[in-house]
Amino acid sequence: MNKLTGYTIKMVHQAYSEKMLTPTSFIDLSLQRTKQSRDLNAFVCVTEDTAETHSIESEKRFYISKQPKVLDGVPIAMKDNFCTSNIPTTCASEMLKNFVPSYDATVYSRLRRAGACLIGKCNLDEFAMGSGTVDSIFGPTRNPWQYDKKKWRISGGSSGGSAVAVASGSCLAAIGSDTGGSTRNPAALCGVVGLKPTYGLVSRHGLIPLVNSMDVPGILARNVEDVATILNVVAGPDINDSTTIKKPFEPITLKDIDLSQVRIGIPKEYHCEGMSREVIDIWGLVADLLEQQKAQLEVVSLPYTSASIAVYSILNQCEVASNMSRYDGIEYGLRANVNSSTEELYALTRHQGFNKVVRSRILAGNYFLLTRNYVKYFIKTLKLRRLIMDDFKKVFSPDGGVDLLLTPTTLSDAPLYHEFVAKHNRDQCAFQDYCTQPANMAGIPAISIPITLSKNNLPLSLQLMGPPLSEELMLNVAKKIESLVKFPILK
Repeated sequence: MNKLTGYTIKMVHQAYSEKMLTPTSFIDLSLQRTKQSRDLNAFVCVTEDTAETHSIESEKRFYISKQPKVLDGVPIAMKDNFCTSNIPTTCASEMLKNFVPSYDATVYSRLRRAGACLIGKCNLDEFAMGSGTVDSIFGPTRNPWQYDKKKWRISGGSSGGSAVAVASGSCLAAIGSDTGGSTRNPAALCGVVGLKPTYGLVSRHGLIPLVNSMDVPGILARNVEDVATILNVVAGPDINDSTTIKKPFEPITLKDIDLSQVRIGIPKEYHCEGMSREVIDIWGLVADLLEQQKAQLEVVSLPYTSASIAVYSILNQCEVASNMSRYDGIEYGLRANVNSSTEELYALTRHQGFNKVVRSRILAGNYFLLTRNYVKYFIKTLKLRRLIMDDFKKVFSPDGGVDLLLTPTTLSDAPLYHEFVAKHNRDQCAFQDYCTQPANMAGIPAISIPITLSKNNLPLSLQLMGPPLSEELMLNVAKKIESLVKFPILK
């Protein structure tokens, strides 16, 4: 759409060093881009004054102290379910429409310490409960690859705003969240790289929870190298999040990897009903390219994949019911104007504050957690989740297993908006997240890489998954795939 979509972090820093650009001028260009692309509705709010202040600080470090930081002058965006001090954090919901946090999410504070400049907060499905970014109180986010006001494609979700902000050139990188594919799904549909790190590698402190046992901050950028740069900044233990891995994080190094020693599995269960012929074809194409590079490929089996969607759906709704209970009109968020009973206050507040999708998940979750249903549904799904995790452990076992898995990310290119919303939110999530959510169930890392354009001139992407803490290998193989396919930049 303009030249900003061609920049990488390394290129921008080189331009700063040569004074072809300055941090203030580049941030101004990024802010202009957000205004030019406002019809895409990627942003809930644009933090213009904040971005300009951050860019001035970066410029001083570049040209006065001559000690620039890793991300100085790099425009970034945050999904609007990450807390940002003195900047609204709404979760795209009436319930938190006026919520202004007093602290920063750890991910954001680490980006700021590295010099990143915040362009704005990005749109999402309400409380991240969706796979299209169509259920926001601020309206839907539109895919930049094919858009006109009468007929347009979805961006994917729930981090659709973050993906569109990167794809359209408003920022070089953005943070999303990933509970069942919410970073990788929109990355795939918008033609950018989307990383879901190992559970616990990146702090969830300040991420407003959806499903605590699966939520992971995700990273979106236009290339693998930029994703690795951001991961190196945000990963590592956090005393504010007891679920982070306590082992110190070793920064990832990218190199020209020799694939002859890499074993890649093709799980047969991911060849599922509803997958488009084009996705199947690019899956085979990339597998052939990897074999030509001497990688060892083999078909593997993950037999409990077919149960994963049902298990995810039940556990998701149970944890949603628990997490949403705090929004009662007394402690947090919106408060309905009721002067009668506490029960009526709760009921009216939640009716006004939550949309139908959120309310239906709360009701379903409470049903599954009833005493008479607890063992039948909740405990049984926990046992099935363990079997799904065991599938991955077996396939990644040191004794004859594979190093990585190669699968599709989504089953097709981006659907048209009117076709997408014609189906129920639950059905769309089950369909759109089929290939992505098992990684969240198992807590393993996964990355979506854009491969080529469909016959509709829309991005088609594939996914790599690896065992826990295999980010370095996974990112290096992703970079190799990226160099082989040479995905086109959005003009």
